[in-house]
Amino acid sequence: MPIFSPTAPAAMPARLLGFVLATCCTPFAIADVLAISDAAHPLTNSVGARVVLLDAPERLEQQLSEGLPAEPRQAVAIMQQRRRSASAQQLGRDLAKAHQDVADAWSLGVAKLPAVVVDRRYVVYGQPDVAAAVASIERYRSSGR
Repeated sequence: MPIFSPTAPAAMPARLLGFVLATCCTPFAIADVLAISDAAHPLTNSVGARVVLLDAPERLEQQLSEGLPAEPRQAVAIMQQRRRSASAQQLGRDLAKAHQDVADAWSLGVAKLPAVVVDRRYVVYGQPDVAAAVASIERYRSSGR
């Protein structure tokens, strides 16, 4: 099956140009980019990157226990009731994902924040602009080192 329609030859160059621009000019399109940080170190230009906030589990756990009374039996009853709600179930899924993200980040041996990791091999520390960090890595890689 052809990629381009033979009935619309004029559209072919525009489609080809769009494909080339999308695959060549987007720095994250060809790399696995993981941006690791926390609330104290906000990231910018992170579109296309997998963002991991190391303090996300704590924040989500606080949301889950928000407004619980100090009396343990009352708190348990309220939590059992909350667990049945769709929002609590989503929060539970978000919490599990946040814990997995933290485990993934630490498995890479990240030493400082923020960190931008490309292809699980290259890292830039201290650069909150994810696109700039990826560009630095790409320059390094293209230098043949």
